[in-house]
Amino acid sequence: MAAAPFSNNTLHVVIDMQRLFAEKTAWRTPALAEILPNVLALCKARPSGTIFARFIVPQNAESAKGRWKNYYRRWAAVTVDELDVAMLDLVAELAAIAGPGSIIDKATYSVFGAPGFAERLQAAGIDTLIFSGVETDVCVYASVLDAVDAGYRVILAEDALASGDKTAHSVILEILAPRLSEQIEILSTEAILNLWRS
Repeated sequence: MAAAPFSNNTLHVVIDMQRLFAEKTAWRTPALAEILPNVLALCKARPSGTIFARFIVPQNAESAKGRWKNYYRRWAAVTVDELDVAMLDLVAELAAIAGPGSIIDKATYSVFGAPGFAERLQAAGIDTLIFSGVETDVCVYASVLDAVDAGYRVILAEDALASGDKTAHSVILEILAPRLSEQIEILSTEAILNLWRS
């Protein structure tokens, strides 16, 4: 069955396309470079309908909350105390096109953990969310499940998503997301662009 056209209240959410995941850090995701052209194509199709979420790390493990302390003890190399803070920036190609107010910072896997994000969507009357970025099985999927719970139409841009764990990436796109086929659609970048034009 063909996907329905998108409403005028569609938002493209780019997850964590940052230097932190693109360059030589403990969290490098090599496949980010492969999906960047498709992410860019989606961004350029609707610049005003795109926002960029950035994963913001704490100063150090002890400044994190709860069980995040354990997490950042393991990943101390990516805390602000040890990381060049410029690594938190978007990759250059996206930083060059990110408009004022289009960058959302989060300290959680899900973009819905960013202060004011859910309220921003409601205020704008958004009803459809398209997701691209990294990592498919962590921050993207956490955001997707929150979007599903909130009742949004959810689109995964399958060739504009990547993970450092290729097996986990495949599990999301081939097993977990299809289990929620009434709530999550998986479309190629080309299909999304064609629906945007219709």
